Amino acid sequence: MKQEKITRFIKSADVEKNWYVVDAKDQVLGRLAAKIAMVIRGKHKAEFTPNMDNGDFVVVINADKVRLTGKRTGMKTYIRHSGYPGGQKVTTFQEMMDKNPEFVIRHAVKGMLPKNRLGRKMINHLKVYTGENHPHVAQKPEPLSF
Repeated sequence: MKQEKITRFIKSADVEKNWYVVDAKDQVLGRLAAKIAMVIRGKHKAEFTPNMDNGDFVVVINADKVRLTGKRTGMKTYIRHSGYPGGQKVTTFQEMMDKNPEFVIRHAVKGMLPKNRLGRKMINHLKVYTGENHPHVAQKPEPLSF
């Protein structure tokens, strides 16, 4: 008799969510964001399910010390639009790092998550801070190095 292969799906109550802390000091932005997105999505776990939120929480410290390679520091731009004619605003990477360095990492990770309800829920598992300190000490985050 032929044995049937059964796909096992984990229930949301059985998901164990861990906390990790990542130091972004001297890390390349895109490579760091790809690895963070993998952990937030849960792809590093054996019980990964694409239609479920079984990823972990990630706390990023030293967001102001992330870097880009080559000439990208002067070339990379962030574009937004107010919705009115002529309302396009362009901000360079360096201006954004001076004004809001947390946005740079959050924006890069968000672009690597699914573009649906699940992705909007997953981005809330990312906590980004500019300095060494963060308020998530009570969760006992483990250091995650890449």
